[in-house]
Amino acid sequence: MKNRLVFATGNPNKVKEISQVIGDYMEIVSLKEIGCEEELPETNPTIEANAIQKAQYVVDHYKVDCFSEDTGLEIESLNGEPGVYSARYAGTEKNADANMNLVLQKLGDHTNRKAQFRTVIALIRNGDIKTFEGIVKGKIAFDKTGKDGFGYDPIFVPDGFDKSFAEMSAAEKNSISHRARAVAKLQKYLETSI
Repeated sequence: MKNRLVFATGNPNKVKEISQVIGDYMEIVSLKEIGCEEELPETNPTIEANAIQKAQYVVDHYKVDCFSEDTGLEIESLNGEPGVYSARYAGTEKNADANMNLVLQKLGDHTNRKAQFRTVIALIRNGDIKTFEGIVKGKIAFDKTGKDGFGYDPIFVPDGFDKSFAEMSAAEKNSISHRARAVAKLQKYLETSI
């Protein structure tokens, strides 16, 4: 019997991605599966605080241990933008194309295109809070490429590669991504603490 853990996200892409990384070790349960349909609060000024806030909301309202993640794209020449506002950068409708277009517009033909994706996972089990961070460095492309992935994947080219996340297979992306790195730390912790 696999251990089950609730992932506090409404994004099916993220559930799928994390399930692929954790593999057979643990069954990841979505918010929908526990009857949580509301949007989780994200009102903090940092990625870490938002991750904790979302997990705490689920623990408080649904009485289940869970983990949540918050991810930001941090662009050096935009002073770390969009950062904590990555999902809503171009507006509250969370439109990925509009977000990417705004980044590309703000960067223009700027030569410094250094960026990083940063994920923080907050795990709450038995009232204890632990956080795990994953970072992947890269650069912002001049145009969108690729059809896979989600969010900013079509404009993010990780260091050491000449293609965007959206041009990679799920296995290739999961071997280097920010989320995969944070999940690997989460998985290691869970394996030693159960």
